Amino acid sequence: MQRIIDLHQHSHYSRATGKEATVEGMYKWSKIKGIDIIGTGDFTHPQWFAELKEKLQPAESGLFKLRDDIASRIDLEVHESCRNRDIRFILTVEISTIYSKNGKVRKIHQCIVVPSFEAASDIIAQLGQIGNLKADGRPILGLDSKRLLEITIKSNPDNLFFPAHIWTPWFGLFGSKSGFDSLEEAFEELTPDIKAYETGLSSDPRMNYRLSQLDGLTILSNSDAHSPQKLGREATIIDSDLSYEDIIDAIKTNDHRIVGTIEFFPEEGKYHYDGHRACLVRFSPEETKKHQGLCPKCHKPLVVGVENRIDELADRPADYMPDQPKKVQYIIPLPEILAEINKTRSTTSRKVLEHYDQVNKLFGNEFDVLRTVPLNVFNEHGFTTLAEAMDRLRRQDVILEPGYDGVYGVIKVFGESTKDIKNPPQLSLF
Repeated sequence: MQRIIDLHQHSHYSRATGKEATVEGMYKWSKIKGIDIIGTGDFTHPQWFAELKEKLQPAESGLFKLRDDIASRIDLEVHESCRNRDIRFILTVEISTIYSKNGKVRKIHQCIVVPSFEAASDIIAQLGQIGNLKADGRPILGLDSKRLLEITIKSNPDNLFFPAHIWTPWFGLFGSKSGFDSLEEAFEELTPDIKAYETGLSSDPRMNYRLSQLDGLTILSNSDAHSPQKLGREATIIDSDLSYEDIIDAIKTNDHRIVGTIEFFPEEGKYHYDGHRACLVRFSPEETKKHQGLCPKCHKPLVVGVENRIDELADRPADYMPDQPKKVQYIIPLPEILAEINKTRSTTSRKVLEHYDQVNKLFGNEFDVLRTVPLNVFNEHGFTTLAEAMDRLRRQDVILEPGYDGVYGVIKVFGESTKDIKNPPQLSLF
């Protein structure tokens, strides 16, 4: 059975997170979004760890579910169209390591997945001797990434370690500001223990296929959500048994059980292109080369984005594809589409929230709306504009404005012209 998993997110104990980033919030929004297996995030934080132990109970091997009394209460807050999903939790954490290697300061983020609270406790005990785990849900440690990998795999062979958002300029394994040029440079003789990596919002599988050094590794897409409303903005599709062992084995072997990924259009990621946010300068890699890597306004070096960095390290052309690529499906978050239809920039306006709730109630979870609900079903209910938007999205007939230097890109299905958007009231029946 195919399942949607999202292994990278954060609790309310991490910096810059929403107050709804609780166990209950993750459970509720996993149902609304259509996620089957969700990472807990932040298990090294002592208060979050205690909260997880209090509110989760064992389910299938290595997986957890929300305590029954809490789940039944939260289910009443979710439309019936979204309740027929058994949400499972899996213990995860993202670790930020800052250290010097080969004459350069490295700032690398990586994720760890474990099968039990006992396995998590062992990781916590070892990392607690290295740095302060109480300060942030995503702890910052003065630790070589290779050493973190060694701790992970020696602690429990069933643990999974993967580099997070590998192309992010500041905190990615291959990032332009503090990253490495190869896996071997970072992990040396432990490189064979890297079985998977996370692409991040600013790149997609097609872009990563250009590096032969990544061949055979599993491509993971996750949301890196700092609020539960952002869960599932990227995710991975897996066809496995409902057990930790089968899920992790599928990831480590990259076999047929890994179906593919659900992706942001990479242009929407906030580091896709090069640029300077303060100077409002956004450049493609070609434009950056013309300006010799310097901002034409302040004359300082530009922040080199993901597409440019991939060009730098790639040993294959931009149109390269493997013989049997995994499935990729691109999405735009539903609130962004509804905001465009309603001619507002705010995805949290009253009108957008009302329409999101109504679409959720009538057609089911967000992934179903974006991916599988037939267009004629939208039309039959009077949602003609939404039907047109879904048709364009599924055909990838969209307008792209790439993100740069921490500024999210903008992806539109109708563009700036209002002539393409039918009268917004056609979206709803009230």
